[in-house]
Amino acid sequence: MIRAIFLSFISTILSFTFFVAHAQRQVPDNPVPFDAWLEEFKAEARTEGISDQILDAAFKDLTPNEKVVELDRRQPEFTQTAEQYLERRVSPLRIKNGRSKMAEFAEVLNPSARDIAVQKRFIAAIWGMETNYGTYTGNFNIVRSLMTLAYDMRRSAFFRKELLKALTILEEGHIAPDKMIGSWAGAMGQGQFMPTSFFAYAYDMDGDGRKDIWTNEADVFGSIGNYLSVHGWRPDQTWGREVKLPDDIGERQALVVLTHEPNPPRSCKRALKDHSKKYSLDEWQEMGVRNLDGSDLPKVTNTNIEATLLMPMGIEGPAYLTYQNFRSILTYNCSNLYALGVSLLSDELK
Repeated sequence: MIRAIFLSFISTILSFTFFVAHAQRQVPDNPVPFDAWLEEFKAEARTEGISDQILDAAFKDLTPNEKVVELDRRQPEFTQTAEQYLERRVSPLRIKNGRSKMAEFAEVLNPSARDIAVQKRFIAAIWGMETNYGTYTGNFNIVRSLMTLAYDMRRSAFFRKELLKALTILEEGHIAPDKMIGSWAGAMGQGQFMPTSFFAYAYDMDGDGRKDIWTNEADVFGSIGNYLSVHGWRPDQTWGREVKLPDDIGERQALVVLTHEPNPPRSCKRALKDHSKKYSLDEWQEMGVRNLDGSDLPKVTNTNIEATLLMPMGIEGPAYLTYQNFRSILTYNCSNLYALGVSLLSDELK
């Protein structure tokens, strides 16, 4: 009897501990009623130059979207291996569709790439990775999603800023309120820009006074290219290359793999920590690294191409030397697998 009572007591304590720990992980609801919060937000928006006409059109009949909160709370487990990730994103179908789309939109893609000084295959590869060449841009009302996340207490300051920028996009007439759709988290258009990124990088490629990243492919291509250009793109270089490592790479691992670049850029430390220290192509050549077919690495004149070694599947998997342009892609999405997917897809679209 005493043992049963003791076990019951322990069970109660454990359940209570779990409940407290679980409750501490939950984000508290906003104590301010939604209607009151919205009126206060509208007042702030007016001071930022947003007209009542846009406020009325943008917020008409809107309520918080519980699906958005659910998606924001969810922490999906990444179960794909690196090999599976790349096979899915650089699939024969995506390559085929990419080549078809590049031909279909050549009249706007080619001049956009030339004028923005970013190779068209890279613009197309990001276009393909982000929205499957514009065929799926999301079906969430951007204002409603951002309003929901701004009202929610988890990351309210970040999304409040994004919501104000989204309203500014509407105020400037780049898109109509009912056409502003995108992802649940607020990424918009065929290139999936957040509103703040829209103002930093969206590009009016056709000169009509609007930056239409939703339906105007010239602006889509110009905006993707401009993003890369602003982040240090080198039009005279590629992204890098898959390479063959020397047989004694295991002995060199401490030097090559574990000696990371000191003070990598803050923009993407999470991904760059898996890169080696930078060496010139000549230095990699001296270490025994070769092209995948066994030939020498390129002999570069009049410039110094530095590269980092990336082995996303470990020392027994494929190895890649990555250049500055790979880092530019990383600023678009701070994931080595994403950047590698874009890079390998671009090679297939060349």
